Amino acid sequence: MNHLKRYLGILWIALAPVAIYYLIKTAASEIAAKPVIDTKIQWGVFVIIFIPIAFGLALFGYFALKGEYDHLPERSDEISD
Repeated sequence: MNHLKRYLGILWIALAPVAIYYLIKTAASEIAAKPVIDTKIQWGVFVIIFIPIAFGLALFGYFALKGEYDHLPERSDEISD
C-alpha cells in the first residue's frame, strides 16, 4: 500500500500543473467568446481560487512521494509534534 501511495504522489504532482493549464486555457477561450466584464470577473475568480488548491494538490503529492503518509497514527497518543 505504501508503494501505491508513492506512485499516486507522482500522479498528484503531475496533475496539478495540467489542471491549471486547462483551467487557464478554458478561461481564455470563454473570455474570448464572450468578452463582457461579468465573464472576466467570473473566470478570474475561478482561476485565483483554484491555483492555491492545485498547489496544495502538488504539495500533497510531494509528501506522499516523500513517504510522509507511510504510517498513519491509529490512536491520539501516537501523534507527535
